[in-house]
Amino acid sequence: MDFSTGLDRLLSEPQMQGLLRGRIGYLCHAASLTAKLDHGLDRLVEMAGKRVTCAFGPQHGFTTDLQDNMIESGHALHPLHRIPLFSLYEKEREPAAEMLDLIDTLVIDLQDAGTRVYTYIWTMLLAMEACARRGIRVIVTDRPNPAGGLIREGTTAEPDWFSFVAMAPIPMRHGLTIGEMALFFKKTRKLDLDLEVIQMKGWNRAMLWRDTGLHWVNPSPNLPTPEATLVYPGSVMFEGTLLSEGRGTTRSLELFGHPAIEPFGMAAPLNDYLSRQQLEGFRLRPLTFVPTHHKHAGEVCGGFQVHVTDPHHFRPWITVLAIIRYLYHESAIRPFWSTLPYEYQFERLAFDWINGSDAIRHWIENDRSTITEITDLENTGLTSFGYLAEDCLLYH
Repeated sequence: MDFSTGLDRLLSEPQMQGLLRGRIGYLCHAASLTAKLDHGLDRLVEMAGKRVTCAFGPQHGFTTDLQDNMIESGHALHPLHRIPLFSLYEKEREPAAEMLDLIDTLVIDLQDAGTRVYTYIWTMLLAMEACARRGIRVIVTDRPNPAGGLIREGTTAEPDWFSFVAMAPIPMRHGLTIGEMALFFKKTRKLDLDLEVIQMKGWNRAMLWRDTGLHWVNPSPNLPTPEATLVYPGSVMFEGTLLSEGRGTTRSLELFGHPAIEPFGMAAPLNDYLSRQQLEGFRLRPLTFVPTHHKHAGEVCGGFQVHVTDPHHFRPWITVLAIIRYLYHESAIRPFWSTLPYEYQFERLAFDWINGSDAIRHWIENDRSTITEITDLENTGLTSFGYLAEDCLLYH
């Protein structure tokens, strides 16, 4: 298959290299790799030499080794290239003026996961806004959406609930590549920005990660497989509950559980409930696990692994919502909702910040609510988002 990421095209095609103006900064992480697994910064320095003056890292750090939210990374000096490594997940989450003084072009090369709460798109937005104010060119080297580009799902975030996991009214699973998202931000924020998106070659909207032939390198510590990105638009909501989302295991965000769950007895009634909601494309496998860190560390948790059997019919957002609703009413988990801070939000519930609304939680808590009620709310936002995103799509 003839497939190339935006980074590989930038490094191999002279006309793309001509887009690089003056001094270059590179916003990247551990997954910012060529098809041959060379890091993009190494190849950019090889190509442009001392014109590459600094690099930037998003949440989880330049080397993508820091766990969880609100664990900040500091600035550093690259040990090989001896250029500054600026953290964009420190006290501030946008590039400061003294950082931008070093560059004329910012290359953004981040592997996104296709889910609204994954913070790399918001780091990109803040960087785009800062560059627009300074007249700095932005080049986004596009990468695949590992969850595919055909399916969108979830409610859109409400302005009263905007945060670092939802800074615009987009659905939980947005279906855009990071390059398309950059075009969406430029359009909807009306940015006066010199923006170039280097498109992928050979990608189409029906493709999932395994279709690209690329190696999978964790874009963050708790997405260990590309299959996890197919579950993540739903399983991320477990972060707002007292259930473990599998952090501290080898299949985080594909597992969920709690010490109060006995999974083998629960499997049949839970699966029957989900079947009656006409949810399909997956299997729940009962299991037990012991997280090595994070929630319930060292405790035996009963739970389930979500196995995606048909990614074209599986809808993780509504499926996990139905699971959470079942557990809220049918399990002994109390308290149920996490009250810990979430991405620098110290008031109100994490579950609501994740969803960009408290309507989802109220639907779960109401034992008379129906799936139709929540899908009607979902469809309203999907329609408006689809209209805004239509002319930002780069691939069929």
